[in-house]
Order: sequence, then structure tokens, then C-alpha cells
Amino acid sequence: MGKKKITVTSPLLPDLDAYNELLAKIWDSKWITNAGPFHEKLEKALSEYLKVPYLSLFTNGTLPLLSAFQALGIRKGEVITTPYSFVATTHAIWWNGLEPVFADIDKDTCNLDPARIEEAITDRTVAIMPVHCYGTPCDISSIQEIADRHGLKVIYDAAHTFGVEIDGESILKAGDMSTLSFHATKVFNTVEGGAVISGSLEMKEHIDHLRNFGFENEITVTEPGINSKMDELRAAFGLLNLQQVDKAIEKRKKVAERYREALKDVPGIRMLPEPDARVKSNYAYFPIFVDPKTYGMTRDGLYEKMKEHNIYGRRYFYPLISEFSPYSSLPSAAKENLPVANLAADSVVCLPMHQNLDEEDVERIIAEVAR
Repeated sequence: MGKKKITVTSPLLPDLDAYNELLAKIWDSKWITNAGPFHEKLEKALSEYLKVPYLSLFTNGTLPLLSAFQALGIRKGEVITTPYSFVATTHAIWWNGLEPVFADIDKDTCNLDPARIEEAITDRTVAIMPVHCYGTPCDISSIQEIADRHGLKVIYDAAHTFGVEIDGESILKAGDMSTLSFHATKVFNTVEGGAVISGSLEMKEHIDHLRNFGFENEITVTEPGINSKMDELRAAFGLLNLQQVDKAIEKRKKVAERYREALKDVPGIRMLPEPDARVKSNYAYFPIFVDPKTYGMTRDGLYEKMKEHNIYGRRYFYPLISEFSPYSSLPSAAKENLPVANLAADSVVCLPMHQNLDEEDVERIIAEVAR
């Protein structure tokens, strides 16, 4: 127990002196919120970095999910989504007065299985909300084909996919809208924060009104909006982190490669397939899946053993959203409807994955898993 504590995530922090310089500028300007200069700079910088046409910043990663449905005018009906995600995904559906319908996931990606989406569609289905789980892109072409054929909207929860691309194109352009989280645990963070990616200037302006109480100008409110603006302090934090995020991702890549090489022959440990050569990954998470019959220990046994050695993995995502009391009574939440998702939730543990892991940390983690 004397060894240092190793956690799943470690926030990307800007240089303190550089941040203090920006704070001094904010203090001198006395402009700390309401689309200040740092907010505007960060929106522009992120749009360029992420290769997206229009980006609207938010104060956290949940409000973009809520606002996306409002922006697209989705007010009633069913939304097909995954049970294998963080609860904010499904909460956003519920808060908009919509009914979540769970569909099963694909074993090799942990993303929504397009075939299961097709089976879940009814005459009340209005939208699909997939999640790019662990930063692995969904089968966006199949999902879009299904949506087009049935006249459905597609909103991607892209909380894990900062900077992820396919063939040089940002996956944030997929569907009708994508949302991001800039929470402290993410690859890129603004402490708390988030964004909505939209495809037109008209839609961006609509979203910008929604995040500011519905104000179109000083004296005109055009719709019932909400207060979800990002302040100048977090925008400045993000601008500095954007300067170092590529180096952080490169360090994550090296950790992922070492994990994959060291654990590939450990009986009872399954890893997700390596990213396709067409995919630019951000190495957001490194999940492993434990088969107790061949590993000789349950997932929870390994999880507790790691903690005994000050290594704190995370059972991410366990339990399934469909197991939580607000949603467990839904017909689509039945275990027999979600066999792959239930197996994943019962066997997953995410290993520590961040830019501050040194070689000794990584080898300690490997030793405990492979022992």
C-alpha cells in the first residue's frame, strides 16, 4: 500500500504561470462571461482544430445533449439509444419529454449495433442517439442509412471523441448534430464544459440563442432557452490546454500500445480490436473484459485486487443505464433484450489511461492484470 495511487484519469492542466497571465487579462477587462474574447477565441480555435464548420460552447457536457433535441424541434416520441453509456445520455432524452428505447450493442466496438437499431424502430420513433463509446467511431454510414430510410434524426453523443477522425474527416460531422464533453476526465478539458457541433450558420445561431435564455438581441426573446454559457475563466483554461492536447494524445497512444502488447496473450482478458487504419484515435480509454472461467478471477475480483495495490480502475459502464430505477421498468430495458451490453457491463474494467502515467506506473498495472 506504500506505492503511489494510480487513477483511471488525470486531468490535462495548463501551465499555472500562463493561466495566471490570462486570468490577469480577464480581471483587467472585467469581462468574465457572456461571449467574451476568450470564449470567442476558443470557439474559433476548436472549430479549426476539430475540422468542423460550426461549434457552440456550453458550460458542461450535459446541456449540449439537452439542447440538441430542442434545437432540432424533437418534442415527443421514442429515441433509440444505448444502455452502455454514462447516464447523461438517457437523462437528456427523458428531460425533453421523450421516451428512451434501448437497443443492444456490438461486441467489438461497444457501440449501438445497427441491426438492433432497425429492430427497435416503431411508428413512434423520431430519433437515434448513438454514443461513440470509448472514442471508437460508430458505424455512421449504416446508422445514417437507417435514419434516412425511416425519416429519423440522429444526434451523436460524442463525449469521448475529441479529435477522432476517419480518413481525415471529423466524425463530429456525422448525423444531424454531435455533442462533446470537456469535463476534467476527458482527453481535452475546460474543467467543466461542452459543445454542440452543427452544420449551418443558421443552426449555430439557433443553438446560441437557446444557450442564452432564448435572447436574439437585447430586447427580443424568441424561444424558451436556458443558461448554459461558458465563462471566460474556463475558456482561457481550454485555450491553454488546446496547445498541449496533441502531446497528451501521443503519450496516451504509447500507453495503449504497451497495454495491448503486454496483455494480448493473457488468458481470459479480452481487449477491443485495434483502431482501424483509417481512424485517427484519441486513446480516450482502455477497457479490458474479464472472462472468469479462463482468467481465474471475476472482474470484480480483479478490480478489488488492483485497488489493494493502489491502482484504481473503473467499471465503465457498470451498471447499465437500463438497470437504474428510472429506466429499469421500460420494456426495452429487459436483460434478454440486451445480452451483449449486459455481458460487457459485467466484465469490463477500464485501466488507467492518461498523459501522466510513467513507465513504472504502466508496468505496475500490467503486472497486476497479468499476474
